[in-house]
Amino acid sequence: MPSTRPYFYDVSLWTSLEPASATVDPGSSTRVRLRVRNTGDVVDEYRFEPFGEVAPWTTIEPQMLRLYPGTTGTVELTFAPPRTSDAVAGPNPYAVRITPTEHPDAVTVPEGNLTITPFTEVRAELVPPTVKGRFRGRPRLAVDNVGNTKVTASIGGSDNGDHLSYEIRPGNVQIEPGRAAFVETTLKPKQVIWFGSKEERPYTLAVRRSGVDPTEVEGTYVQRGFLPRWLATFFGIGLALSLAFVMIWIAYKPQVSSKATEQTEQAGAALAPSPSAEPETLPSAADTAPAETPEPQPVTQEPKDDGGGDKGDADKGGGEAKPSKPPVRTAATAVKEVAARSEGRHVCYRAYVADQGWQDPVCDGAEAGTVGKGLPIKKLNIAVARTGGVHGNGAHVVEGWLTGSKWSSADDKDDMYLGSTKEAVSPLEGFTLATGDGVICVDTNVKDKGWLGQGCTKPEWRYFGSNMENDKLQLEAVRLTV
Repeated sequence: MPSTRPYFYDVSLWTSLEPASATVDPGSSTRVRLRVRNTGDVVDEYRFEPFGEVAPWTTIEPQMLRLYPGTTGTVELTFAPPRTSDAVAGPNPYAVRITPTEHPDAVTVPEGNLTITPFTEVRAELVPPTVKGRFRGRPRLAVDNVGNTKVTASIGGSDNGDHLSYEIRPGNVQIEPGRAAFVETTLKPKQVIWFGSKEERPYTLAVRRSGVDPTEVEGTYVQRGFLPRWLATFFGIGLALSLAFVMIWIAYKPQVSSKATEQTEQAGAALAPSPSAEPETLPSAADTAPAETPEPQPVTQEPKDDGGGDKGDADKGGGEAKPSKPPVRTAATAVKEVAARSEGRHVCYRAYVADQGWQDPVCDGAEAGTVGKGLPIKKLNIAVARTGGVHGNGAHVVEGWLTGSKWSSADDKDDMYLGSTKEAVSPLEGFTLATGDGVICVDTNVKDKGWLGQGCTKPEWRYFGSNMENDKLQLEAVRLTV
């Protein structure tokens, strides 16, 4: 029966992969034997190198093999793809380049196939986990596909007591390996709290996939009263006092009409002439002339002392203008200068370092912050050119996402800020970034970990920095390129 194994012949070399096709699960390993025979007439030494998509996860032992004429040797190829989205499911061709020492131009390249089995893994996170409002709340659900195959899922919401209604956009998502999808959610209470204190409404958003248990994320909607209790009490007391005043006024209203009539009758009796009275001689015009009124004398008003001293002296020597402060040099200032000198995409940035304040801006991969000094970054200032703008959000060591689902954003050549310089707010542990056009690449240095070498956006947003779930380490330095 003829052999089904692939054979590769050269003028002085024969090779065989056993087996030619192999299958491996991500996170585990498998081995393939490569047999090599020296068909030449001289002693030769052969060097082995892996090629193809799976080359980063391939090791060859031994890497060098010395063979006499007519002898056969064996090397082992070990494939160990990681359990991440980088190990794409499906067939992956590979090759091994064999270079003989005596005949370096006679390179032999046997080829095989490695099939990586699929696996699915979905992670979901609410941003922020707690929202507050009187009539609605708007949390955002981030769904990450960390598996190596496309994921199709639907999103649904529920709560105990059926207090909330849910508007979810989109209700179904398809996510490629290594990508994430954002789901906008609007929570609406079915009953409004008109008066009283706030109430917490726990709820659950579930990511449902066919054939597996749903991935559930719990959050809290804090429903506030339309009017606080103290304001309702104040209005009630005010209304009661107003009603009491009106009732008292009606009960004790003075009799204005009767008093006026009585006063009119008394006035008429006083003016009526007496029948026994003698006529009275009227006074002459001279007697009735009014006395002369003295003319008013002009009053001279002293000028007021405005406490300003001698104005003339102030004009002569006391009015020197203070020199103005130079303008602050921000990331936008720097990126405008770089863009004016050089075409293409640029990013400039500066860091607010604890106990030091704002550093000078740097650009295009330079280091901002400090390394090995234990001084964390409190705030970042970022500006871009020719990337369609930039947007992101900062995560703090203690508070997490300080602004919740509200991201900062800026157009090209404008300043964007992430974090806080307030002493009461903890330093940054990481941040998310995305550009309107193309990608942005970030490397972060965190306490006790050093440079993480985290990579680029794909082209959606991506998180850079310390692991928010386990490490919680402060950010100390960054490098950005576009």
